[in-house]
Amino acid sequence: MKQKYALLLALQSFEYEIHRLKAYSEECSECYELLQLKLDALCSFMTSDESEALWGEWGDREEIRQHGELLRSASNQALCILEKYQSCQVLEQKKNVSEYLSLLAVTVKHELKLFGMEASSRILFIGSGAFPVSALTMAKETGAEVFCLDTDEEAVALGRRVAEAAGLQAKLTFSGSYQDGIFFLEKATHVVIASLVGNKLELLRELKEAAGMDTKIILRYGNGVKSIFNFPLELDPSDEWEITPIIQSKRIYDTVMLQRKGAIEMEATQL
Repeated sequence: MKQKYALLLALQSFEYEIHRLKAYSEECSECYELLQLKLDALCSFMTSDESEALWGEWGDREEIRQHGELLRSASNQALCILEKYQSCQVLEQKKNVSEYLSLLAVTVKHELKLFGMEASSRILFIGSGAFPVSALTMAKETGAEVFCLDTDEEAVALGRRVAEAAGLQAKLTFSGSYQDGIFFLEKATHVVIASLVGNKLELLRELKEAAGMDTKIILRYGNGVKSIFNFPLELDPSDEWEITPIIQSKRIYDTVMLQRKGAIEMEATQL
């Protein structure tokens, strides 16, 4: 029972400190560094074997679940303002965006190969954020066309400016219009849904109506203890979808790729 309260206290402490650091950062820009460190600490906590074991034992308790959801809300809000700050830092040339993307590319090249992303790909990225590192990396590493969709208009504007600073404006389009996203979806080869996007199953049902038969849908999510930072996902086994989990240990989110079985069977007959 002591471990339950230790987990509960950790969740409450992270939530409180993140809320306070978010407020401090809005008053003093130097505190963004403290906020970044706290979010990094949350990610380390979330991916530790000890936390996973504690959540496995106590995560189904209502008070643990509720405080986990409160922490997710706090961390998501903090990440949004931190990304906007990072974008502004890049635009003020206080950080080298090209160097940052080169470092990140090392960790995502394997994923890009698994997803079959290449120069001819057309990628719809839903929930790209104000500092769209994943979308920028996809465009930089593959030469693919990437359409970034986000409901936050400020994030859309900042993302567009960061893409220009990275010299990738010809490959990336940014929009806050869902209808523009649906229009692009008609020709998309891939759809990527960010881990901070909620209502994934509802969104998946909407995408199914407009996406092509051979469009690959990549969902980032976090179940269990990872739900304190990411929105969770529970997929029902279906005869319609081929589900491919992308297993990478110690990542802050998990990934699954969905393809229609008819499209896979068609590919097999063409080989």
